[in-house]
Amino acid sequence: MSQFVLRRIFASLVTLFVLSVVTFIIIDLPPGDYITTYVSELRARGDPIDRQTINALRERYGFDQPILGRYAHWALNLLRGDFGRSFLYNQPVTELIGERVLLTVVVTGVTLLVSWAIAFPIGIYSALRPYTFGDYIFTFIGFIGLAVPGFLLTLIVMYIGFRYFGVTIGGLFSPEYVNAPWSAGRVLDLLQNMVVPVFILGLSGTAELIRILRANLLDELKKPYVTTARAKGLRERDLILRHPVRVALNPFISTAGWLLPELVSGSVIVASILGLPMIGPLLLDALRAQDMYLAGALILLLGVLTIIGTMISDLLLVWIDPRVRQD
Repeated sequence: MSQFVLRRIFASLVTLFVLSVVTFIIIDLPPGDYITTYVSELRARGDPIDRQTINALRERYGFDQPILGRYAHWALNLLRGDFGRSFLYNQPVTELIGERVLLTVVVTGVTLLVSWAIAFPIGIYSALRPYTFGDYIFTFIGFIGLAVPGFLLTLIVMYIGFRYFGVTIGGLFSPEYVNAPWSAGRVLDLLQNMVVPVFILGLSGTAELIRILRANLLDELKKPYVTTARAKGLRERDLILRHPVRVALNPFISTAGWLLPELVSGSVIVASILGLPMIGPLLLDALRAQDMYLAGALILLLGVLTIIGTMISDLLLVWIDPRVRQD
């Protein structure tokens, strides 16, 4: 077990290095840079700027260096915990994304746990009672969850809340807690306001997890070892939970690796509409402005979420199915 964990940690570190290189290359690929965007905005407003000032700005922010020099400078700062300074907001990146990262992790983590808690019993029920009225109902709801875009569902929920209940849905905090320090009251307020975002963000993932578990469990229930266990007189409940469900959970758990970053990236439009202080809208603004330090830090964080999610799913798979250790 310890060797398996060490191998996974080593692979994660190598992946993180490759991710940092790819992230920097992606940010550097578009023509121009932040200075180009900044100068274009100034000229569009009619504010003159001379070539000497432009060259001074490029030298100040290191845009006059080759790509390897810029990457080396950026990577060394990352190792020291310095993510650079956002050109767009004129703030250190760590100060700008601090609480946003925390809120993003909380919202996505709660969404993932709620999705699992709902999908697990429904998936088992649908597999044990296939083609019944209840199975058809859950299948219909699942198809709706997969088919309806998150932004459309967001607009529908906001309209219903305002039209029929007189409630304006948006944000993760009530006005009195937006800039308040953390306290028990602020945490409770966050939990209350998190219900709608978790519902919207988790609907599609929950529907997909239900279909995955149902399909895999149906396949396991048809295998000979299940028939043999029934013939030996094993109780149905023990038979289902000890063997077919454990095997069917493998792909169910492995989804954690991609579900975490998918929740973050898929929440960009939803978070923008609801006004959620998460990293998705911030990343979109940074990419539009070619704010390399802010965009690089956020893309790297998404990659770290993917690596963490994959690590968690691997460890859970080893715990449920020891055969994974041999891979």
